[in-house]
Amino acid sequence: MLLCFGLFSWFPIARAVVMSFQFTNLVTAPEFVGLENFTYVLSDPLLPVAVRNTFYFAVLALLFGYPIPLLAAVAMSEVRRARGLFAALAYLPVVVPPVVAVLLWKTFYSGADTGVFNTIAGWFGAGPFPWLQHPDWAMPSLVLEATWAAAGGTVIIYLAALTSVPPELYDAAEVDGAGIWRKIWHVTLPQLRPVLFITLILQIIGTSQVFTEPYLFTGGGPANSTTTILLMIYNYAFGGRGDYGAATALSLMLAVVLAILSAIYFRTTRRWSTT
Repeated sequence: MLLCFGLFSWFPIARAVVMSFQFTNLVTAPEFVGLENFTYVLSDPLLPVAVRNTFYFAVLALLFGYPIPLLAAVAMSEVRRARGLFAALAYLPVVVPPVVAVLLWKTFYSGADTGVFNTIAGWFGAGPFPWLQHPDWAMPSLVLEATWAAAGGTVIIYLAALTSVPPELYDAAEVDGAGIWRKIWHVTLPQLRPVLFITLILQIIGTSQVFTEPYLFTGGGPANSTTTILLMIYNYAFGGRGDYGAATALSLMLAVVLAILSAIYFRTTRRWSTT
């Protein structure tokens, strides 16, 4: 196990740290440049835009993608029949390959009147909407697809956690006259608190590393409105400059920021998740 981790996980991390201090395209001999890669990345005028877009995506994904799986799992747990069918339907988007899902939704997001979503909006007298063609619409459109694609896995986690909630707690709440919402607030959420904290930090880390959606949907456009940090890393490495040193430097900076946020998060929520 240690050999596998060392070969496929720790060694690439150590190699990335070394590359961040080099100018290399993986073809010619690497050249040691010290902190030049970090200076180049920090002076890139596109970096603040990418940071802002990544933060915007993460916030939108938390507002929509975090409560929806929880509500869906609670609703499914209340269903007496066909619960397995609903769980399978919720998990179905996770089975679809991400590239296939994005390309499918890209067709749905056509800005023409005959686009799928614009056709549906037209039934209600709305639209057409420039889903991916306008800077104000592009990022929310990406979040909508990402929420659809990833919510199913979290729903299954919550459904598994709900099975560990003692039924007598719900019985006691019903005796006290609690309705469905009071049972959720006073019984379900406190019992799921450790799981909720874990899924929250996982979602924060995952949304901070968003790449597939902006790369396949818009390529970072329009007007860099969907350019994210990972898309910048990709462009550094595989764009015209072909600079793997700058790419690894930005990758390390992102990893350090996420590690610090994770440490602060776990420190501040340690007491809440155990009491």
